[in-house]
Amino acid sequence: MGRTLVIGDIHGGLKALQQVLERADIRENDRLIFLGDYVDGWSESSQVIRFLIELSEKQDCIFIKGNHDAWTEDWLNSGNEPDVWLFNGGKSTVESYAGYSPEDRNIHLEFFQRMKNYYIDEQNYLFIHAGYSSMHGPEKEVYSSNYRWDRTLWETAVAMDKKLEKNSELYPKRLLLHKEIFIGHTPTLHIGSKTPVNKANIWNLDTGAAFTGALSIMDIDTKEFWQSDVLPSLYPNENGRNG
Repeated sequence: MGRTLVIGDIHGGLKALQQVLERADIRENDRLIFLGDYVDGWSESSQVIRFLIELSEKQDCIFIKGNHDAWTEDWLNSGNEPDVWLFNGGKSTVESYAGYSPEDRNIHLEFFQRMKNYYIDEQNYLFIHAGYSSMHGPEKEVYSSNYRWDRTLWETAVAMDKKLEKNSELYPKRLLLHKEIFIGHTPTLHIGSKTPVNKANIWNLDTGAAFTGALSIMDIDTKEFWQSDVLPSLYPNENGRNG
């Protein structure tokens, strides 16, 4: 068995994805777990999906669905283009699908439909795009949209007193359910970090690739990580989700 590597939010940055996989020296027996938000931002959203479909045919890959992926899935399925999506990167995704045949678009739709809401591995590590609010865990989550939108899990970990012991009655029950939790969704740039951040037993892998940051990949066991160049340097004539 090779390594298990977890990858943060890509947001249409195919160049960054290819670069970071190369820097991590991906091998055939490595398992890759993607935390979602493959689209919406830089100009190569559809190309990212095509690349991931091809990668999954030769590599053990697990794909978690993010909120941007749900928007794109809905658009591919129904043609729905809500303004909030277009304003938050959806416009670049729509443009990236220009010239695709109905057959190819349907292949991509099916790929989105197969994505997981979350994944729990053999070590009781949880991989989820955003979070969950239920103290009984993601399996008991009432609103499935929380898998892709919830920020309270991360906010709780960030705000916790570092001296709080796990056996304390005040320790958040949600954080006791899994050995470690790997998330994306909320850029670490918001707390001043350009690299993956650990708070309590949560690792945040969204290092701001949609904006001015880099794309990150981490070995879940050793915590060694690799990063692409920052995305604005890879797409110098674009704004990503900055504009």
